[in-house]
Amino acid sequence: MIVSEDKRMEKKAILVIDADPQWEEFRLRLQKSLAVELVQVANENRGKEMFLQQRQFFLLVAISESLSSPALTGLIAEFKQEEPYMPVYVVSRRPTVEGAVAAMRRGAQDYLASPLTWERLKEILSPHLRNGREPWRASGPKRGEESTDRSIITQDPVMGQLLKIAETVAPTQATVLLQGESGTGKEIMARYIHNRSDRAQGPFIAVNCASLPEGLLESELFGHEKGAFTGAIMRKLGKFELAQNGTLLLDEISEMHLHLQAKLLRVLQENEIDRVGGRHPVPINVRVIATTNQNLQDAIQGNRFREDLFYRLNVIALHLPALRSRRGDIPLLAEYFLHRYARLFNKGAVKFTSQTLAALENAPWPGNVRELENAVARGVLLAQGQQIHPRDILADAPLETPAAAPARVKVDKPVTLREMEQNLIFQALDETAGNRTHAAKLLGISVRTLRNKLHEYRATPQPRASQSSQVA
Repeated sequence: MIVSEDKRMEKKAILVIDADPQWEEFRLRLQKSLAVELVQVANENRGKEMFLQQRQFFLLVAISESLSSPALTGLIAEFKQEEPYMPVYVVSRRPTVEGAVAAMRRGAQDYLASPLTWERLKEILSPHLRNGREPWRASGPKRGEESTDRSIITQDPVMGQLLKIAETVAPTQATVLLQGESGTGKEIMARYIHNRSDRAQGPFIAVNCASLPEGLLESELFGHEKGAFTGAIMRKLGKFELAQNGTLLLDEISEMHLHLQAKLLRVLQENEIDRVGGRHPVPINVRVIATTNQNLQDAIQGNRFREDLFYRLNVIALHLPALRSRRGDIPLLAEYFLHRYARLFNKGAVKFTSQTLAALENAPWPGNVRELENAVARGVLLAQGQQIHPRDILADAPLETPAAAPARVKVDKPVTLREMEQNLIFQALDETAGNRTHAAKLLGISVRTLRNKLHEYRATPQPRASQSSQVA
C-alpha cells in the first residue's frame, strides 16, 4: 500500500512505469518538498496492477517509451478507460518528433525527454497539486461528456515563449489582452491562463461581444432588475456576477459599442457593476481577459475604441501567431485532431497518407487552427478505409490523385502568402457570385473571418488582387 489507512486521503502519489534508476533521485525530494509519494515499477504488468489497486491516489502516470509499442498503446488506452482525465506522460531517453506525435496519438498528456531535471518535474507536477486537488478530476466532465478544456499543442518557439508568459501572469490579477487572427486559439489560451490561476476552481464565463446588439449585451454583461425595461419580468444576473471569483472572457472586445466601453472601464477600475435598472452597485471579484482579431490602435484612430480602455486592458498583451507562421506545428496539430476525432467518430486506427500530410503542411489555412481542425474532422468522417487522402481533407482536392507529380502553376514572379490568400478569397467570391456565406464555406473559414479579410484589403489594396471579384 502507498499509505496507511488512516492517512490515505492526505497523501498523493505519482506512478512511474520505468526501470530507469534516475527516479530514485527524486523520491525523497518529492516527499519532503511536495508531500508526494513516488511509486516506481519496472514493467507494464506490475504497473497495470498497481494502477488498478491505487488509482485514487495517483496525480499522474509516467510511462517509459522503451516499452514495446503495443504495450505502451495498450497501457495508455486502459488507463484512459478507467480514468479518462488522468494525465499520462510518455518519457523518452531518445526523444524525436515522430515519438512525440505517436505519444499524442495514443492519448498522452505530454512527451518528456529523459533524464528529467528536478525543476522540470516540479513544473509538470505544479498544476496537478494546485489547491490540493487534481484538476483533471475536479474540473473535468464525467465519463462520456465532452471536455471544454483544450490542449495547446506546439513546438514553435514563439508559441513556447507566449506560454511561458501566460504561466507567469496566470496567478496574478492582471487583465490580459489576447490578439490574433480568427482561429488562432485565443479562447483556448484564455482557458489555459484561467486553469493555471488561483481562480481555477472558479467559473470561466465567455461572452461574444459581436453576437449581441448593444442593449442586449449590456443586460448580458451587467444583468438587470425586475421591471428595468419591457419584458424584464424578473431579476437577471449578468455574466460578471456569474463569473464571481473566476474569469470572464470578453471575446471580440473591438465589437463593443462605445457606450458599453465606458461602462466596462468603470467596472475594471472600481470592481463593481451596476445592473440595468439597479439602485446600488454590486461588488465583484472577477479577472477579465479580452480577445480581438482587430488592430485596436487603428480602431482608436478611427474613434471606434476608447484609448483609456485599451490601456486598461493592455496590461499583459499576447499576440498569437497565425498558423502559416508556425508551420512546424501543423503535423503535431493534425495528428492531435486525428486522434481526437477518430475516437469521437469511432473510426478506429485511421492515419494520414504522406500526400495528405504534405497537403496539410502546404495549405494556406486562412482560418488558422480552427480551419485545420475542421478539415481533419472532415477527413476522419469521409475516410473510406484506414487511410485519409487529400480528397478527404481538402474540399477542392481532385477525387482521384494522379500518379504524376502535381502540375505547378506558372507565375511571372513569386507571390507573397498575403497575395496568394487574397487571390484565393477573390476567386471564391467570383465562383459564388459574390455570396459571402457560400464563399466562406468554400474556403473553409467563417463569414466573420471573410468579412475581416475584405476589410483589410479595402484598407490596404494589393495590386495583384483580382479586379473582377464581386466584392460587396
